[in-house]
Amino acid sequence: MYRTHTCGELNINSAGQEVTLCGWVQKSRDLGGMTFIDLRDRYGITQLVFNMDENSGLCEQARKVGREFVIQAKGVVMERSNKNPKMPTGDIEIRMNELNILNRAELPPFTIEEETDGGEELRMKYRYLDLRRAGVKNNIILRHKVAREVRKYMDAAGFVEVETPYLIKSTPEGARDFVVPSRMQQGTFYALPQSPQTLKQLLMVAGFDRYFQIVKCFRDEDLRADRQPEFTQIDCEMSFVERDDVLDTFEGLAKYLFREIKGTEFTGPFPRMSYSEAMESYGTDKPDLRFGMKISDLTSVVKGKGFPVFDNSEYVGGICAEGCSEYSRKQLDELTEFVKRPQIGAKGLVWLKYGNDGALKSSADKFYSPEDLRGWANHCGAKPGDLVLILAGGRRPTLAALSELRIEMGNRLNLRPRSKYTPLWVVDFPLLEWDEEEGRFFAMHHPFTSPKPEDLALMETDPGKVRANAYDLVINGVEIGGGSVRIHDAAVQKLMFRVLGFTDEEANYQFGFLLNAFKYGAPPHGGIAFGFDRWVAMFGGQDSIRDFIAFPKNNSGRDVMLDTPAEISAKQLDELGLILRGRR
Repeated sequence: MYRTHTCGELNINSAGQEVTLCGWVQKSRDLGGMTFIDLRDRYGITQLVFNMDENSGLCEQARKVGREFVIQAKGVVMERSNKNPKMPTGDIEIRMNELNILNRAELPPFTIEEETDGGEELRMKYRYLDLRRAGVKNNIILRHKVAREVRKYMDAAGFVEVETPYLIKSTPEGARDFVVPSRMQQGTFYALPQSPQTLKQLLMVAGFDRYFQIVKCFRDEDLRADRQPEFTQIDCEMSFVERDDVLDTFEGLAKYLFREIKGTEFTGPFPRMSYSEAMESYGTDKPDLRFGMKISDLTSVVKGKGFPVFDNSEYVGGICAEGCSEYSRKQLDELTEFVKRPQIGAKGLVWLKYGNDGALKSSADKFYSPEDLRGWANHCGAKPGDLVLILAGGRRPTLAALSELRIEMGNRLNLRPRSKYTPLWVVDFPLLEWDEEEGRFFAMHHPFTSPKPEDLALMETDPGKVRANAYDLVINGVEIGGGSVRIHDAAVQKLMFRVLGFTDEEANYQFGFLLNAFKYGAPPHGGIAFGFDRWVAMFGGQDSIRDFIAFPKNNSGRDVMLDTPAEISAKQLDELGLILRGRR
């Protein structure tokens, strides 16, 4: 054995023991007669002490050791005279008897400490060094702990973990597929799964009535903080269940994870909110309920007074920011510029200040009487000291812009503490959404989502009004997971494909394997998929999932450490029967 102990386990009770440690040199300090080395491994840091008076040769050897050298240290555990209460091993140090250099190291391109001097791209390039930093290392260990607890809960609930293939058939709907050319059947392609959706439904047909998998999924889509081209899902499916059976089971999983990982208890059921209420009150299907500031529909209240901005708009809505009536003109101008950003798209901002003295003042007050402004305030539930912020335009884009403005105000007013968690089930989504450009309906979730039974008759007469038997778990404004009760009847599934614009031939070509399986007895079933990376990032108190993935991609989808995606050789292209445009 190279070591008898790790660098994080020794304490004052270990004093007097002869030990052998191994690890990386975090830093060294030469104080003339004595040299100190902080030795680091996965478990912690232990201080090594070399005394010139006791062993000058050993001390000279220690002075030649550089940062990130891999060493073996042998010595005796001693109580420290100047203890460090910030370190778990801060009560002791190792008086050195022997030092062995196991591997030398070049000076790293950035300091491997919490307050590093390395930029993000540099740390991504040398990710194996970045992973030595305590914070990033602990993120990966947290990921392991969450996965372990997920498996404990699912096993206890009778679920079987089944692996599904990564090389599958490309199917329409959803994001773009990553495709893999076949060498043995040239001109044909596999796709990497965006999710194991149809495969887990086939497992239900096969009789595995409770399936789960912590599985890699792949989507070729634009990236942001909570997206990666390859990501991990907790994928789940159950047979002989209705919606509430699924919600109760996986609400139980959420409560279990919060208790085991964060020590947070939820006693009552998670609240439920319809999609329509979420959109009307918060402008989004994933509302953050850590604070109020609901959207108020002011359309009927403000129109007809000669103010063109409001009179010519389909929808006018506002939010009430408590205690903000003293906002300066500069602050209001900043908010105006915020909502005019291209990604938000509002044309401007109208405000109403409700002064502490009861006076009402608005940026549009030349069109409205004090009584009119008081009506605005009453409609929004404003009181003295509050500020009402109003946007106008098309209904959907204005609600979306108000949602962004609400989150911005929540951030400015410190209403979104990371230590507070507000889970919510959003239910009764629309089954379909109309695409003007293509002139057809698309599935809002996926084409295997069941319509609510009471809306089934509308599938052929008014499909835009059909509600899905679908649900999302939203926590602090983040969609943590989503799922639905599935279609299990072949006739309903064929109807769904027809509404989506598939001919019978196209449906059979793309999904014939599933339709055929339904002929042999498909049970009623439903499920959910959780964003595992998002769970871990939330437990770690961060928005970005990147630092909770061992080897992530950057915002361009590149792995700068492996320098990929990269070109392949002409020989490989020939074997695959591929010719690239513009390549000789």
